[in-house]
Amino acid sequence: MVFSSPLFLFLFLPFTFLCYAAAAATGRMRAKNMALLFCSVLFYSCGGVGCLCLLAISVVVNWGVGFRMDRAGDRSRRQWFLLGVIFNLGLLFIFKYMNLIGNTAAGLWGVVTGQPAKSVIPEIVLPIGISFYTFQILSYQIDLYRKQVPCQERLADLALYIMLFPQLIAGPIVRYSDVQREIACRRTTLEDIYEGLFRFMVGFSKKILLANSMGKAADLAFVLEGGRGLLYAWVGLLCYGFQLYLDFWAYSDMAIGLGRIFGFRFPENFDHPYIAGSIRDFWRRWHISLSSWFRDYLYIPLGGSRRGIKRTCLNLLIVFALTGFWHGASWTYLLWGIYFAVFLILERFRWGKILEKLPGFMKHLYVLVVVAVGWIIFRAENLSAAAVYLKDLFLPSILGTSHERELMELIAGGRFLFLFAVSFLFCTPVIEQISRKMEEKRLGVLSDLLVLGTFFLAVCEMMASGYNPFIYFRF
Repeated sequence: MVFSSPLFLFLFLPFTFLCYAAAAATGRMRAKNMALLFCSVLFYSCGGVGCLCLLAISVVVNWGVGFRMDRAGDRSRRQWFLLGVIFNLGLLFIFKYMNLIGNTAAGLWGVVTGQPAKSVIPEIVLPIGISFYTFQILSYQIDLYRKQVPCQERLADLALYIMLFPQLIAGPIVRYSDVQREIACRRTTLEDIYEGLFRFMVGFSKKILLANSMGKAADLAFVLEGGRGLLYAWVGLLCYGFQLYLDFWAYSDMAIGLGRIFGFRFPENFDHPYIAGSIRDFWRRWHISLSSWFRDYLYIPLGGSRRGIKRTCLNLLIVFALTGFWHGASWTYLLWGIYFAVFLILERFRWGKILEKLPGFMKHLYVLVVVAVGWIIFRAENLSAAAVYLKDLFLPSILGTSHERELMELIAGGRFLFLFAVSFLFCTPVIEQISRKMEEKRLGVLSDLLVLGTFFLAVCEMMASGYNPFIYFRF
């Protein structure tokens, strides 16, 4: 089930509101938590009984490990902690990376023997959201081991933290310390409901009207097998950059809004990354919950930047290689992470000092070019396809496929050009500045009506277009 589906919008969400309102009427926090947990289980069960069973096992095991670790001596505490880490990373490795290992081994064997070979590992289905909820569980285990958070003794409350449906599938990655007080005691005001609904409607509209439209053009451009031509190559790349950002930002907005309605305040996940002045600044603004997770739980424990420039470079390489690999079971994701690590390392040397002296627009241009090339690696199925797309960005060619004609008709339309311009504005602080000015001049009602009208259009578009999955579901 996805947020941008009729099933979620017209059935699941009203049902959840009714269940939660009935539980809140009792005045008991336990009743509210159980209502949310029940609805969260129902939400995730749409992904399959097997996925739900795996998640339930993970919750129970981590609750037991945390419980025992909290009561153990120093030596036993460390052993329980290592057991928890091995269990969680082991599940992630088996379900996300075993197919890649098997296919890679089969490919290498075929190269050596000259005979085609198949992987001996049976196809393993990737459970929805396993990358996100694994990192959430690990943050709880690590913080508990460091004695930075108390042990959650109630299984149901720990299950609620892990399975809370707004952020379960695609983040933001919420740490236990962010919501531990709200799980124990929270109240929802009318302002929370208003702000939450407003945020949800904005995110929903960005997803349906902007991200999906940009994604259609990007898909047509990337499916062309070379010879795209300068125009289509650049338009497709720009549209993919817009789609990736707006799609994931929209999901984060919807998750944060839903959490606010139920009394939770989730952390922000984006801060206009495309206006960054360096790659280092870009990663402070892009997928903030993931970047801060790797910073606090891997980069700093490895030594961060405290052990000299060589060790800092090594730490950056390790962290971003794993960041890339976290996104998917493909060697292109690993290369994508290493690609960004190289620029982060260069910015630690003379290039960083040169960058600081450049005019602002040149800094932004540098970031956009580096990130755009990175998105090609991120999107391409393999390195060969990425190389072909890079060639098409700079070498003119002629192609007459049906996909190209379809793309040409799409980008020539007035609707697409309008949505392209709006997508560009959403990548800057302009929209937020206009909204803030309207609030200052007491024109907030107009802003609300505009959002409500746009939301209505997005709902109509959703009903007409059918299934609208989010990009980050595949990660």
